[in-house]
Formats: sequence, structure tokens, C-alpha cells
Amino acid sequence: MMRTKILFFIALIVILSLGSIGLYERLTFGHRLTAYGSYAAWGLWVASYIYFIGLSAGAFLFSSLIYVFNVKKLEKIGKLSLYTALVTLILALLIIWFDIGHMDRFWEFITRPNFNSMMNNMIYMYTAYFIILLLEFLIVSKPSILIGPLNRVGSVRILSMLGAIGVPLATLFHGGVGALFAVVGARPYWFSALFPVLFLAGALLSGGALLTFFVAYLWTSKDEEYKGIVSMLGRLVLFMLFFYILFEWAEFSIPWWAGISGALGVHRESALLVLTGPFWWVFWVVHILFGVLIPLALLTSKRSNSKLVGLAGLLISLTFMGVRLNSVIPGAITVELKGLEEAFQSNRLVYYYFPTLHEWLVLFFVVGVGLILMYVGVRFFGVMKVSKNG
Repeated sequence: MMRTKILFFIALIVILSLGSIGLYERLTFGHRLTAYGSYAAWGLWVASYIYFIGLSAGAFLFSSLIYVFNVKKLEKIGKLSLYTALVTLILALLIIWFDIGHMDRFWEFITRPNFNSMMNNMIYMYTAYFIILLLEFLIVSKPSILIGPLNRVGSVRILSMLGAIGVPLATLFHGGVGALFAVVGARPYWFSALFPVLFLAGALLSGGALLTFFVAYLWTSKDEEYKGIVSMLGRLVLFMLFFYILFEWAEFSIPWWAGISGALGVHRESALLVLTGPFWWVFWVVHILFGVLIPLALLTSKRSNSKLVGLAGLLISLTFMGVRLNSVIPGAITVELKGLEEAFQSNRLVYYYFPTLHEWLVLFFVVGVGLILMYVGVRFFGVMKVSKNG
């Protein structure tokens, strides 16, 4: 255990040291060190944003199995589910804050709202979602702070009520993240009614997989109940993996076979870019091999145990970042009008994008913040410990 803590703190120091360089550069130079351009205006940070938001929504929806649908077998991971959702939400909002042009004006979403803007409306959903998450976590952690003389039955009712509000909210806001892309009619790859559904299915898969890893490797108890919880989480993740792959097959197979011109032709080119372009390995190696095939083998093996199930969860949750990158970048770097890529010459007018070192360093800073918050949860809130009310 001591060796694990030492390795953790060494990794944390390295990540934060590198991340601090990225933070300084971002605050000093703005977007000048990024690889963004007029065509590829979204990149690593936006992909990271939807990745963290997906983890948050998925973890929260797992907590709803406990507090809304009364799945008693998972009750002891309720606190962990809520805290994971809270931390990953903070990381999502932090990374997208770095992405906006004027970081100091973020508050104008509230003071000068535009209710015709999908992005503006998402801010209000995030605010309500954050409040619900925080209240639920405080009730689970220190019930006496919020419910006073009420007994545990009272706290359960409050949790159930908040969870019932949060379930449609989490579904709406993460489906809304997909809608942020789906309503961009100028980008045929994103302009799909399936995008919000794909985002929601991916959230359940990646968030559930991350929870499975946490329970399998970091949970304090290793008794039969622990094994039962890990086994149940593994079955749920396996089901959602099949479910997600079904949607992904639909998303790629239709434009693959539709050899036509126009907007659908551009959609097909974006899909081909994912499957056969210069970064084909992100889909076939990172996502399919390490994020689908190996986890499938681990989750369906007769020799599978809690550690292998946890490893499958870790692989799925980490490699899903590749899925999010393939959701964002190909749609931005596919040429909609043939010849446009040669009509103007500028470093900012190219249909190519690869994150700069600066962009990775900023992401390191955000990850470092997440590691600190998770350590705080483990050390001071006991999110990895078995408690009476989860």
C-alpha cells in the first residue's frame, strides 16, 4: 500500500509539473500555441470535455440504480458513484473553460443569456446538475448536515427525489452535448440524429467502466459481497459494450455503403477518415483492440475474476478518449467544398489537426486536478470505503 501511495504521488508531481507549464502558457499566450485553425476550430480540449462529461453522466446514472431504482446490491458504491460524477463534471467544465476564447467572460452566459443557443442552455443544465450532485453527495457523506432530525428513511427519500430529478437531467444534458454537434448542419459527419444517442450510450459505457475499475482495484473490502458487486458491474458493462457497438456499427456502416455525393458523401469521407485515414490506429488499435476486443475477452472468459473485470473497465474507460477524438476531429477536417483546401494558403487554413504539446500539457493539468480531487475523496470522504448507507 505504501509503495502504491509513493508511486501515486510521484506520478501526480510529474503530471502537475508538466501541467503547470501548460497552464502558464494558456494564461499568457491564449490560443496562439494551439493547432486550431479556421476549419478545425475544435480539437483535443473539446474531445476531452465530452469525454469527462460522459464519465460524469455515466457514473451518475449508475448511482440512480441505487437511489432511484433501489438496486440494493450496488448500495455500497453509491457514494463512489456520486463523487466520481462530481469530479469528472468539474474536469469537463475546467477543460472547456480553457478552450473558450475569453476565459474571463464565462459568467456572461448567465448575465447575457441567449436561449436560442444550445450551448447557453447547457450551462443552466450543468448548474442544476452540479447542485443535485453536490446535495446528494453531502447527504450520503454527512446526513446530519442537511436533514437534521430526519432519520435514515428521510435521507433515502431525499436521495430518491434528487436522483429522480437528476436522471432526466443527466440524460438531457449529455444527449444535449451530442446535440451540440448534431445541430451543426454545415458538418455532415456531425449532422446526425444518432449522435445524441451515441453520446448517451457512450456515457453509460465509459462511466460504468470507470466505476468498475475503481471498485475492483481500490475498494477497501475484498469479501464475497465485493466480488458480487464487481461481477454485477462487469455484466452491466458487458451489456452496454454490446449496446454501444451496435449503435457505432449503424453510424459507420450506413455512410460506408452509401456511395453518393452531396452531404452524405462528405459524411462518408469523414467516416472513411476515421477507419482508413492517417490516424486509423486510433479506431482500430486504441478503440477496437484495447477498448472492445480485449475487454470482451476479459469479461466473457470463464477464468475471469475481479481483477480482470476491473482491468476490462480500465481499458474501456481510458480508450474511450479515442472514441471522443474520432467524434470531434474528423468532422472538422473533412473538406465540404472541393478545392477549398487549395484556394487559400495559410497555417490557419488547413484541413489537418494534431494537438500541440501545449494542448497536451493543459490536459495534463486538468488530469492532475482530477487526481488531487480523487485523493481528497479517498482520504477525507472515504469514497472507497464500505459504509452503512453506501
